[in-house]
Amino acid sequence: MSPIDSLRVAYDALTAHLLRTILAMLGLIIGVGAVIALLAVGRGSQDDVARNIASLGTNLLTITPGASSQGVVRAAAGSRPTLTYEDAQAIATPGQADFVADVSVEQVIGVQIVVPGGGNLSTRAIGTTDRYPVVRSTPLTEGDFFTDEQVRSSALVVVLGSSIAQQLFGNDSAVGQPVRISLGRTGVTFNVIGVMASRGGTALGNVDDRVLVPITTMSKALVRFRAPGGTFVSSIQVQASSPEEMALAAASIGELLRQRHKVTEDDFLVQSQQDALDAASSVARTQSFLLGSIAGISLVVGGIGIMNTMLVSVTERTREIGIRRAVGARRRDILMQFLVEAVLVCCVGGLLGAATGIGISLLIDGREVLGQVMHARLTADAVVLALVVSVGIGVFFGFYPASRAARLRPIEALRYE
Repeated sequence: MSPIDSLRVAYDALTAHLLRTILAMLGLIIGVGAVIALLAVGRGSQDDVARNIASLGTNLLTITPGASSQGVVRAAAGSRPTLTYEDAQAIATPGQADFVADVSVEQVIGVQIVVPGGGNLSTRAIGTTDRYPVVRSTPLTEGDFFTDEQVRSSALVVVLGSSIAQQLFGNDSAVGQPVRISLGRTGVTFNVIGVMASRGGTALGNVDDRVLVPITTMSKALVRFRAPGGTFVSSIQVQASSPEEMALAAASIGELLRQRHKVTEDDFLVQSQQDALDAASSVARTQSFLLGSIAGISLVVGGIGIMNTMLVSVTERTREIGIRRAVGARRRDILMQFLVEAVLVCCVGGLLGAATGIGISLLIDGREVLGQVMHARLTADAVVLALVVSVGIGVFFGFYPASRAARLRPIEALRYE
């Protein structure tokens, strides 16, 4: 029997029981569609992670304090006040550390903000330097960022995140407005000089819900705490000269800080932007794999359904098989006939499932689901993989019914009622 004849016989057999054929395809359609859609969402999540980390700055090294310990009890990293603003100034000084392009610092505290009109809210204030917009690659939409002179003079100026500005002043301009920032019983009136551009959620949370003040102002007017070596900071951000020199910059900074802190064992931690990206991407890939594996169960269930349908078909067509064998059909002809039917069901089901998965991915992309904007990235390899797997399922789950049909003895098949 030629391949064309096998396809024609398979088409006639499948359309003769159309509803049963559609139901057999249904599990495969759901499985292929789910695999494609979930892989697209998973890859979209990986892209979001990469964009969020990249938005924190380019060629970025983040230095955080070490962990404090008391006896055998060791606290979490960052609990020991070992980093200071003076350390950051030393790193930024030419000749002190190699392969360094720019330096900024961050000290984050929870504060209360009050405006003269009566509006108030709780948020976090970031004490930093004039280099923050450059190192963090964050532009302003209104006004200006504070200058190095304002940092050195501990000026009472503040730059608002876009969300904070919207909540406090609505559509009115925030620049030039006074706000009172309080930490406990300590309250100081600041002058708004700028508003940061909206960046949305990042790996560090939603930075639009932050306010920024000079690190010296925070230390003197709000926190009023100095570490033994100077003004304590929660992190130092260093922009390396190039991606290729980040490891060299980290080594140079580590050597400088060990000399300044007079320690042999690091009391700080240097992490590169690539480390954070690799860790976050690894988590995202694991989630995508788990989601794809769960969806793949539907493919197995669909394959079992197809095997069951083909076994029923073999039973119903036993006399037909006997007649074909009696008039000269060989075992391989019978095997090929039923195998083609199984593969045809899976091919059609796979194509319909692929169309469903692509449609779901396009529908989800850019839409807000449970308060979060979803992104889906369709790739050709995911679609091809799903189609190849569906064909493989047709061959795997269709082979046993086909071989069972081919093994029927002609005399017994003709006598079957």
